Amino acid sequence: MAENKYEQEYQSRFLKYYDELKWLYCELYENRMDAFHKLCEIMYQQYCTRKQPLKELDAQRAKNSNWYKGNQLLGMMLYVDAFAGNLKGVKEKLDYIQECNVNYIHLMPLLDSPEIENDGGYAVSDFRKVKPQLGTMEELEQLADDCHSRGISLCLDFVMNHTSKEHEWAKRAMQGEKEYQDYYYFYDDFGIPGEFEKTVPQVFPTTAPGNFTWYPEVQKFVMTTFYPYQWDLNYANPVVLNEMMDNVLNLINKGIDVIRIDAVPYIWKQLGTNCRNLPQVHNIVRMMRIICEIVCPGVLLLGEVVMAPDKVVPYFGTVEKPECHMLYNVTTMATTWNCVATRDIRILKQQMDIVNHLPKEYVFLNYLRCHDDIGWGLDYPYLMQFGMGEVSHKKYLNDFFTGNFEGSFAKGELYNSDPTSGDARLCGTTASLCGIEKALQNTYDLEQAIQLDFMLHAYMLVQSGIPVIYSGDEVGQLNDYTYHEDLKKKEDSRYLHRGNFLWDLAQKRKEKDSVQQKLFDGIGKLEKIRSQYSVFEVGADVWTLNTGDTSILGIVRSYQKEKLIALFNFSEFDKTAFIYQNDGIYTDLISGAEMQANEIKVPKYGVYWLLKKD
Repeated sequence: MAENKYEQEYQSRFLKYYDELKWLYCELYENRMDAFHKLCEIMYQQYCTRKQPLKELDAQRAKNSNWYKGNQLLGMMLYVDAFAGNLKGVKEKLDYIQECNVNYIHLMPLLDSPEIENDGGYAVSDFRKVKPQLGTMEELEQLADDCHSRGISLCLDFVMNHTSKEHEWAKRAMQGEKEYQDYYYFYDDFGIPGEFEKTVPQVFPTTAPGNFTWYPEVQKFVMTTFYPYQWDLNYANPVVLNEMMDNVLNLINKGIDVIRIDAVPYIWKQLGTNCRNLPQVHNIVRMMRIICEIVCPGVLLLGEVVMAPDKVVPYFGTVEKPECHMLYNVTTMATTWNCVATRDIRILKQQMDIVNHLPKEYVFLNYLRCHDDIGWGLDYPYLMQFGMGEVSHKKYLNDFFTGNFEGSFAKGELYNSDPTSGDARLCGTTASLCGIEKALQNTYDLEQAIQLDFMLHAYMLVQSGIPVIYSGDEVGQLNDYTYHEDLKKKEDSRYLHRGNFLWDLAQKRKEKDSVQQKLFDGIGKLEKIRSQYSVFEVGADVWTLNTGDTSILGIVRSYQKEKLIALFNFSEFDKTAFIYQNDGIYTDLISGAEMQANEIKVPKYGVYWLLKKD
């Protein structure tokens, strides 16, 4: 009876979206009804193989489509091998993850990829297979089942733009099979590639210049936007879209709750354009959303769109025709570290004002650090009014965070440094960038470094959206320099902050007054407070507050009968915030102290979460 009920619900959803899905597909593929019918078959087949517990979870979430928008979700991103060796190891460490108050785990790329040319797992050679050293698809499914029994959601990457050149499709293309060459962009000479190069920017101009690679084995050029071993998929071929939708639904059916669509702005190519953010991309993402709404309505789409918050908005779609459920708040992460180096919060305040004026339906993922580098994609026209030119300011930031600026407390390394332009990106763990590494080497104040780390986490947790912690940050893990001796990793400085999770270090979280205990308990306290007060919900009204000091960021959250004033001192000096609210006594949720919100002394790298209930 239950299965019959779910079958009816599937058919109802299919009929609801059929006309729009057909229209979008036929517009993209010039009325290729044969291909469209094949897509519909794939959807139904994948629905039929979806397990009963997942269908029940779909039904539960469909009744509360805002289940992810409250103040309960807290994420952690981790590499399976670095964190626990393999998928079985992660399963055994779920108690620790729950101790971290985490109920959303982003497992970094774990599908099969070549041993060396893998771009950290983003060069997939088999979408149906887990890397053997990490486990099997069956073990991934078992982990998902265990997570669901604990109320934990799983997020996994789906690399849309390209495959590894070791993928079966690429191998068959290399063997001369025209059918599979049409899965990619193959050209006999540089005529058309040369036209593309006139308008398409380079992603890695220093380490991987150009957008095409010559393969003498087939005497052809192949489009390779990112690295020569990552071949761009040709979504103008409907077979590619159908195959990739089959792959993502197969992955979802293992129990994945959130699909992170990697590099989504790049997936459609068109001569005469920059091949970024084209209208066809939005058609595909909208179709992907519809396909999930029909087959697995409890699953969320997370878009990786590396642009300013106001520029990524189109990837949310519209209220009537939504696309991604969530997007990364990428530039806020970079701007936050800019404020750490400059002790000036004005650009962060300006950016938060933009975010706060967006519709509350838009959900961002907020983070301090992630697996990737920090790119300085700041609002330089805004910074110019304060005398901060782009080239000189980027140099200052990179010098500061690599410890090459006098008085700097940070320890980091550059990634993709371009000596000609002076441009570069930054790598390093939160703790090392905050000065904990230098402090442990007795060249900086340890308590001050811990306080900065704590303050930044407090700031991240007060933003609207879903906070995500990078594994190891909760115990202040430092840079891992051993990658310099690893032949497979030494050319990629991002491995500086991708080191193995140090379980011996984590054990110190139980030692009173250790760095690990102070951070783990301090951040944990903040996380629990956030989950207990409705003022932290996504639906709250949020705005910034003038504090009278360019080093102090003020954020106000108001929801129902609760009002929160959060103050963050980004400088190493004691400061006073002049905010003059004159509306009664507030209680600091962190310390328990009561005070009026007028002239508030904020210690160096200090933070207050001041709450008042009407």
